[in-house]
Amino acid sequence: MKETIQTPYFVIDEQILQHYYDMLTDSLSANWDNYLIGYSFKTNSLPWLVSYMKKQGALAEVVSEDEYSLARYMGFSDEQILYNGPYKGEASFRAVLLAGGIVNLDSMQEVRWLSDLSDCFPNNHFQVGIRANFNLEQMCPGETTMGEVSGRFGFCYETGKFADALAILCRLPNVSVTGLHLHSSSKSRSVNIFRSIARMACRIQEEFDLDLSYVDLGGGYCGGMEGRPEYPDYFPAIAQELHRCFSPERTKLIVEPGISMISKCTTFVTSVFDTRDIKGTRYVMTDGSRFNIDPTMIKSSHLFHLQYTQDTCMDASSSNISQAQDAVANPLKTAAIYVHTDRPLLAKQVVSGFSCMEADRIFLHENQPELMPGDRIVYENVGGYTMSLNPLFIQYFPAVYVKSGDRLQMVRKKWTPEEYVQGSLW
Repeated sequence: MKETIQTPYFVIDEQILQHYYDMLTDSLSANWDNYLIGYSFKTNSLPWLVSYMKKQGALAEVVSEDEYSLARYMGFSDEQILYNGPYKGEASFRAVLLAGGIVNLDSMQEVRWLSDLSDCFPNNHFQVGIRANFNLEQMCPGETTMGEVSGRFGFCYETGKFADALAILCRLPNVSVTGLHLHSSSKSRSVNIFRSIARMACRIQEEFDLDLSYVDLGGGYCGGMEGRPEYPDYFPAIAQELHRCFSPERTKLIVEPGISMISKCTTFVTSVFDTRDIKGTRYVMTDGSRFNIDPTMIKSSHLFHLQYTQDTCMDASSSNISQAQDAVANPLKTAAIYVHTDRPLLAKQVVSGFSCMEADRIFLHENQPELMPGDRIVYENVGGYTMSLNPLFIQYFPAVYVKSGDRLQMVRKKWTPEEYVQGSLW
């Protein structure tokens, strides 16, 4: 496929996306065939992706009034909403509960909202979930994001706040706690993390004698990384633990995939537009930015491959040519593709973004052929959070394409001043 599109832009490969959705549903069906999938809007709320997930049958997993409004705008009904997080709006909170959607309570404020709602509608019976905050670090030392510092979401099990909230809810005559939400962030995304979360679900069920219609494990799975777990690794371990206290006949398993579903299928295509030598360092300037692929500025490495300009001579006998052809033939395979050229090897090239921030340095390219204007750098595994967190900084939102077979379809055009000033006065 000949590339003529102006960079920078994102590409979502629909074949790979479908591959991972099918992998998830197949793994769930084989291990716990009573399940629901809630697609994480916060991870990437691109309208094409939201519509795609809706067609697959996923619920809209939202965490704010704005995300709720987007879900409704995109055709999700209130009963197709899975409402999480600490920043719900009261109006949408009430609407989802009244429609029979899924709401996982996160705070005492929401308990008060529910109490008021139950008073206003005494003839309605409300079923809710409650989010447990628990010490996962103790169960999986060194694997969690927060470590020994407590997380800030949900009701703390260890301090008794979870029990207190549960007691208040049980006193409401037309309210039942029928769901348990246990989403927890981890660094490792290991199978052991999710085995431990499932074990905690059983512990809470046994201690409080809950009759649960669902257990929601949240998201945070790994996906598309060589040597790391995939969906078929997680769900046998999860099911083994859950079977101690629950059965698929009575209790649904809810999962909230985001980054594990879409990162592998998305690339970000950039071009070199300038090079310069300053005090012995070669700087390679590109029309993409670190802010496009690492907006939180925490990554220490990137997956990418290079596409050299066509006027570069390539060594046809190189094993790297075979590697490049193999990557094209097998789109699910990730590899940094280097092609031998007649260019000189440079000891150090600092690949940088277009912005005026000195921190906008993306990676160090050592002992590799010289990069020149027109070369392309294609970053892989960049679909999760990166689009949602992209800033309107110096350059506006880049275009997004969907790849179906050999065809590229634009699903979001590059923003121009027309989009930037919408709704503004001057």
